[in-house]
Amino acid sequence: MSAGRLSRRSLLKRAAIAPAVVGLGVASCAAPGQGLGRTIEADLAPDADAAGPRITRIDLWSLRYPMVGYFKFFAGAHGAAGRAAVMVRVTLEDGTVGWGQSVPIAKWSDETLETATVALAEYLAPALLGHDVLGDEDFRRAHHKLDLAIAPGYSTGMPIARAGLDLALHDLKGKLLGVNVAQLWGKEPATEPLELSWTVNARSIAEVSGLVGAGRARGYRHFNIKVGPDPGYDEELALEVRRLAPDCFLWADANGGYDKSGALVAAKLLARAGVDVLEAPLRPNHISGYRALVLQGALPILMDEGVSSPLDAEEFHKIGMHTGLAMKPARCGGLESNRRQIEYCEKNDLLWLGSGLTDPDVSLAATLCLYGAYGLQKPAALNGPQFLTADLLVEPLRIEAGRAWAPTGPGLGVDVDLAALEDLAARTAAEAG
Repeated sequence: MSAGRLSRRSLLKRAAIAPAVVGLGVASCAAPGQGLGRTIEADLAPDADAAGPRITRIDLWSLRYPMVGYFKFFAGAHGAAGRAAVMVRVTLEDGTVGWGQSVPIAKWSDETLETATVALAEYLAPALLGHDVLGDEDFRRAHHKLDLAIAPGYSTGMPIARAGLDLALHDLKGKLLGVNVAQLWGKEPATEPLELSWTVNARSIAEVSGLVGAGRARGYRHFNIKVGPDPGYDEELALEVRRLAPDCFLWADANGGYDKSGALVAAKLLARAGVDVLEAPLRPNHISGYRALVLQGALPILMDEGVSSPLDAEEFHKIGMHTGLAMKPARCGGLESNRRQIEYCEKNDLLWLGSGLTDPDVSLAATLCLYGAYGLQKPAALNGPQFLTADLLVEPLRIEAGRAWAPTGPGLGVDVDLAALEDLAARTAAEAG
């Protein structure tokens, strides 16, 4: 049997663990104790040509992190159940473990907890069994294997789901080499904290003072506002936040919420109100609208949704659709893709800002490592600490007074509390039905 191929016994083992209820983690035991999680594993034949230990097992847990406060992407029945995530544990032949996390949001993307779990368990994770994490071009080879498992359509296939595996691969390689992920890129781990931005998702102007005050009370000095589709309301919102925080970096994010005419009006009004940058004013297929906004020049225009691969970032820039990008490793398939997008921005003098997908613990740790390594200059809109109330790390991330420190240990610099993970998985499954 050649390296990386599954034996008949392994194939039967995989077939036997398919859950009766997809996405709820009711399957074979991915960790001792409660019988939660899904395991994908293989018996590998010896391979003298491998540069290091190969992937022999991948465990997945479906989770919903409890939340506090109102955020529009977590409204509705599924969102109210908590912030969806799939925890990923990748194990090598020598027992080394790497952690990753996929963080789908149904109201933000076309990936859900259920689809991400199935994509990982049935397609993406099996593609990496037998993968050698120390081989040349390891990360690009890994993503090529994932492309073969779920083909790219318009862009990267299932990028949010696959990000969990990408993070785990980085964690593994860093641990094997005894270095932080920053050093895998020829960088040094950040020693200074990153400034964070507080999200103001106000349903009325009357709420703004309280929301800004809540951020101020926790030491935040910078704010991002959710806007669209009403330019008039959005101008009032921006003026009120600017009044309450006159020295802040004020970042408006429409999440594709305007139409073309509304976006052109909004850009002028928001600029007049003191907004510094406008993110995702239109859906990413509104090519003419983005070009018109860039030509208008009222504000820097950043793209976010719709940029999954470095090629997306490059091609959209070449046809004049943006002046920069709002980064999210969780959105674009992980760290490998996102760092290449940052490097494209730096090479072409484009603005890049650090954002996130309300990232829990592991995904947040990876994101901080990336932004710290590349010297992010502006406040990062990483609102996981604002809205999430649970943490599964053995040693929680250091987040104080509106600032966050990137982990500096090997790999992603974090480890997961397995007992806490199993407990949240059990609660997630119980609450789901």
